[in-house]
Amino acid sequence: MSTREPLIAEKVSRTFAGNIAVNAVDLDLEPGKITSLIGHSGSGKTTLLRLFAGMERPDSGRILSGAAELSGPTKHVPIEKRKIGLVFQDFALFPHLSVRENVSFGLQHLKSDDRKQCAEQWIERLGLTHRIGAYPHQLSGGEQQRTAIARALAPEPVAILMDEPFSGLDPAMRDQVRDAALEAVRSAGIPSLLVTHDAKEAMVHSDKVAIIDRGKIVQSGTPGMLYKNPVSEIAAKALGPVHRVKRANLPEDWQKLISARADLVAYRPEALQVSAGTGYRVVRNRLAGAVSEIELEGAGDEPLFAVCQLGSSVQTGDDVSVTINPSLFFDFAG
Repeated sequence: MSTREPLIAEKVSRTFAGNIAVNAVDLDLEPGKITSLIGHSGSGKTTLLRLFAGMERPDSGRILSGAAELSGPTKHVPIEKRKIGLVFQDFALFPHLSVRENVSFGLQHLKSDDRKQCAEQWIERLGLTHRIGAYPHQLSGGEQQRTAIARALAPEPVAILMDEPFSGLDPAMRDQVRDAALEAVRSAGIPSLLVTHDAKEAMVHSDKVAIIDRGKIVQSGTPGMLYKNPVSEIAAKALGPVHRVKRANLPEDWQKLISARADLVAYRPEALQVSAGTGYRVVRNRLAGAVSEIELEGAGDEPLFAVCQLGSSVQTGDDVSVTINPSLFFDFAG
C-alpha cells in the first residue's frame, strides 16, 4: 500500500518571463481528503498543480511528501519518479488499448495475475466492468473519464491531482460520473487535489477549499467556513454571487443585526428572505435553474437582490417584505 502522507507546498513561488504565476503559496493536501483549488482563469491554479506534480520546478519554496522533499533549493524529483496520479480534462487514454489494458498500464511491476486482479478491482469500483474490453472510441465521455481515474489510482499513487476533470462532460452525465469518480478517489485514502472553476463542484464535493487569486492563496478552509466567513470580497465571490449596498440605504434594524461599519456592505442574495407584505417592490423576477433571481426596489437609490425557491408565488410588480440572514452579510472594513 502507498504511504499515506500529506502533499505539501511550502512558500512555493513560480515566475514566467517576469510574471508571477504562483506567489509564496502554502497549501497542505491531507490524506483521504479532497482539496479543491478554485480561482478565475489565469489565477495560478494549473501552475500550482504542475508544481505539485513535478512538471514545473519552483523558483523558491519546497514541495514535500510528508517529510520527504520533492522540490527545493537543491533537489527536484522528476515527475516520473514522484508516483503521483494525474487526471486531466482530455482523459489522455491510450486509443489502442482496452479499458482493462489502460488501467493495467501502470502495473507492469506486478505479476500477471496480480496485475489483472488489481485492474479489475478498480474497474469495478468505477462501475466499468461491463465495458472492460471496450476501446476509448467506444466509450462515452463519462466512461473515458472514469477509466482515466481508475488508471491513475490503480498503481497506488502517493497522491492524485485532477485538473478540471469533469468540465468537458455533458451536464446530464456530469453529476453521476463525478460522484462515482470522487468516491473512488476519497476511498484511496491519499491526498487529492481537484482544480476547478466551478464553485458548486468545490462546495459540494470537497473536504477543503483553497481560493487562489493572482498566484496567492487568499483563504482556505472547509466549504461551509469559507462560504459564511470570507475574508475579502474576492474570497466571497469565488464561491457564489455577492452584491453590495450602501450602509446608509439599509434599515436601521438590519444594521444592528449585521453590525455594519463599512460604507458599502456585501451580501449573498440568499441572505434576503422575501415574503408577502410591504416595504419593497419586485421589479424583476428571472428564472435561474432551481431558483428565481429577484430584483427589489426600496433600498434608497439602489436595488437589492434576492433568490426564491422554485414555486414561490412572488411575481414582478408584487409588494413584499424582506427579512435577513445576518450571517450572509459581510463587512470587509478591516
